[in-house]
Amino acid sequence: MTVDKKTGVSKISESLTAHIIDLPGTYSLYPKSADEQVTYEVLLNQKSADRPDLIIVIADASNLKRNLLFCSQIIDLKIPVVMTLTMMDIADEKGITIDAAALERLMGVPVIPINPRKNKGISQLKKTIGNTRENQTSLRGGRELLLPDFIDLPAITGEWLQEIKNICGLNSNYAALHIACNYSELRYINAAQRIRIAALLGEAGFQKSRVQAAEIMQRYKRIETIMQQCVATESPMKKMVVSDRIDKILLHPVWGNLILLLVLFLVFQSIFWLAKYPMDWLELGFAWAGNGLNTILPSGIFKDLLINGLLAGVGGIAVFVPQIMILFGLITILEDSGYMARISFLTDRIMRAAGLNGRSVMPLISGMACAVPAIMSARTIQNKKERLITIMVTPLMSCSARLPVYTILIALVIPDRRLLGLFNLQGLVLMGLYLLGFFMALIVSRVMNYIIKAKERTFFLMELPVYRAPRWKNVGLTMIEKGKIFIKDVGKIIIVLSLILWAMAAFGPPAQMKAVDEKYTEMVRLHPEQQTEITREHATAKLEHSFAGIMGHGIEPIIRPLGYDWKIGIALVTSFAAREVFVGTMATLYSVGDSDASKETLNEKMKAAKREDGTPVYTLATGLSLLIFYVFAMQCMSTLAIVKRETRSWKYPVIQFVYMFGLAYLSSLLIYQLLK
Repeated sequence: MTVDKKTGVSKISESLTAHIIDLPGTYSLYPKSADEQVTYEVLLNQKSADRPDLIIVIADASNLKRNLLFCSQIIDLKIPVVMTLTMMDIADEKGITIDAAALERLMGVPVIPINPRKNKGISQLKKTIGNTRENQTSLRGGRELLLPDFIDLPAITGEWLQEIKNICGLNSNYAALHIACNYSELRYINAAQRIRIAALLGEAGFQKSRVQAAEIMQRYKRIETIMQQCVATESPMKKMVVSDRIDKILLHPVWGNLILLLVLFLVFQSIFWLAKYPMDWLELGFAWAGNGLNTILPSGIFKDLLINGLLAGVGGIAVFVPQIMILFGLITILEDSGYMARISFLTDRIMRAAGLNGRSVMPLISGMACAVPAIMSARTIQNKKERLITIMVTPLMSCSARLPVYTILIALVIPDRRLLGLFNLQGLVLMGLYLLGFFMALIVSRVMNYIIKAKERTFFLMELPVYRAPRWKNVGLTMIEKGKIFIKDVGKIIIVLSLILWAMAAFGPPAQMKAVDEKYTEMVRLHPEQQTEITREHATAKLEHSFAGIMGHGIEPIIRPLGYDWKIGIALVTSFAAREVFVGTMATLYSVGDSDASKETLNEKMKAAKREDGTPVYTLATGLSLLIFYVFAMQCMSTLAIVKRETRSWKYPVIQFVYMFGLAYLSSLLIYQLLK
């Protein structure tokens, strides 16, 4: 879902390379949501650097009438237009036949049928773009002669329309009409122009709603004539296409919800099942690399930095890349097939009980991948109150950054066994964590709905796409791209923090470190037969007296009631940069000072971790407490930054951080105290 401008470059012909701007989809030039506002401002501002020289309007052939309204408005902006018809196969299934040549003649713009899924019509589209570009003798002038008005606007307005064109230096009657409707809100209209326009409209007795209604009625009157001449329907009764038959089952109030739960169950089972082997291979690869470096490098600080700092930190998180890729791949399949939109429809009733509607489902589901684009996608929600609540609760959805944390903790405290010989227990727990975040988001939404007062009513209208076979190439490319982004973006943080952590864990106050060295050197001299055990205790003592150890012990009183030790405390602090850093931090902390670091996996080291009284650190109570903490806590600086950007205030990120941390702390405290 596009919620902001996206740009790219395409080679149209040997002599023409185009810079393409993908704008959010809209059905008209009267924006009702934040994403539609993006499109509106780009197209209306003639001085904008992003204003296009040519517009490609993508119209759904199976719902052509609705798309022609937007196309007619674009034509009246005096920007060259090429209209493409997609979903021609679906139109055919519905018994709809479109005369593209007649449509082109009556609309006055090129019309090209395309099928991007099968790469059909793309070469013809590029050729048409090239020809249209060449035929425009002046892209910034002369458009009024080349592109006549779709409707006669002066007939429903008056002489003031031409005066606004003169005030603002416009060549489009329709652009002048929009300035008349929104001059006080458009940022590119200066103060002097606003004053003149306000006086002009006041004298003319301008009524915005009346003029807009007259404009839309006139457009639809001409569109109706075009539809009668260009579109033929096989039968007065719309054919039931395959999608309609499938929807009778998948949108059933009972069977539809049961199938949805089954789909979610299969997704989370697959994350463990499909990723097992590549994760094992990566783990073995890093172990092999560690052993190799341990053998060939001479002992010293550089060796310790490379193996126990850099390699341990990066390796600890890299093994989870297959799970991240599989999660994004499965989400892409659901989106590509058309099922994701059905999830919004099915959950609309639940959303309304929480004070939201089905439009909030898409940001919440997108939050399973990453909260940052999910929060941006809330721009599609027209109601300001519902949009704000959606932004505030979306981080409660378990994103892909939490997946490495969930995986390692589940592997530590949940047995790897099957229930009834079929269901993987670890997969069920993972699904439970995702559902916990979702239902907590609904509870918090309900509370916020009572707190935030607004009188604006909302209606949930959405277009259900037809079911299509997933584009497997698109799925594969998405998986690879998301894997690269994860490695690139998270890798930078991991490398920097791993090096910082290694330094903090390897060094400490000189006096304290010297005292520890002297103590254990003397112990080895007195008990040489226990040298291996004393050396291990020496490494642990040095870590505790290091700068990292001092920091960890400093916050330990706050987190001890949750069942956490000082090492977990350090990981909680560092993972605020990004939740995945928890795993890299633990890998570094459990490797520093360990001469056999490369011979044991992180999971094995954490299982062997003991408290001062000899009890295991990672019991079921501690593991579940940590899992619950990471379900609810706001451990992501990027998310807070995007919330500030979307709400244009620091108030909401601060409220979000406080309530999520409080929820995480109290829930983890309750779980640990009940289970310990």
